[in-house]
Amino acid sequence: MKVDGVFSGGGVKAYAFIGALEVIEKKGITFERVAGSSAGALTASLIAAGYQSDELERLFLNMPLASFLQESSLSRMVPFFKWISLYFTLGLYKGDKMEEWISEVLARKGVRTFEDLKTGYLKIVVSDLTLGRMVVIPDDLPRFYQMDGESFPVARAVRISATIPYFFKPYILKRGSKKRNILVDGGLLSNFPIWLFLDQGKKKRPILGMKLSGSVERMPERKIDHAIDMFQALFATMKNAHDARHLSNTSTDEVLFIPVEHVDPTDFHINDQEKKQLIGIGRQRAEKFLKRWNY
Repeated sequence: MKVDGVFSGGGVKAYAFIGALEVIEKKGITFERVAGSSAGALTASLIAAGYQSDELERLFLNMPLASFLQESSLSRMVPFFKWISLYFTLGLYKGDKMEEWISEVLARKGVRTFEDLKTGYLKIVVSDLTLGRMVVIPDDLPRFYQMDGESFPVARAVRISATIPYFFKPYILKRGSKKRNILVDGGLLSNFPIWLFLDQGKKKRPILGMKLSGSVERMPERKIDHAIDMFQALFATMKNAHDARHLSNTSTDEVLFIPVEHVDPTDFHINDQEKKQLIGIGRQRAEKFLKRWNY
């Protein structure tokens, strides 16, 4: 059976997707189109390139996460400098190493630009802080930036979508000699873009969404005692409010919720045991979900 797949953001929590995909594959379910934000964009791009669950498990277990935390030479020599430079660079780490790894992995399957994929197969959500709006790559590139979406590198789109604000430096999209747009994590505006495959409320085929959290109805209330709590709550609200509205209008029976709140999305030093535990959680949740999924 063919479905449209949507993958949420969640940083390193995305290891849970691997176990879920393994179960889904065994059920004979394949993806006709895929979409995602942040870590979900990475997962979606690898599926679009043709990677199977066993290949994805090997890739994710060997992913050089720590190397993605690339600092400037001065920051390495003077650790406190990176906090000072944050004011000007807008992020603690570069995203170049992450993009290089994604590019290399996609190239193994012959995928470099969106032109190498079936038209409409992959959609990646990013946030444009300059325009103050959500952007879907490749669809929106001609309209907003006068760029050919099909020739845009897939690895770059994924890198932008996974650019966690303040953690990674934002991607600067230059347009001519004067214009530049600051692009960051797609999850900031839509962490679970299930709406992408709802054409005026209708769908072409079953949608299977995978969300790295509990259901919207079970989201816990936040206790806000000070400014840092409020800052974190603001980010969480921005990430979830938009999607929560769409989920309220969509059957949650189509969403595989994988609650992994105990894992920090930015724990890039996660060990192998923790990675395998996440894969196991995804596997267990998918098995339970598919027993009741009425497609």
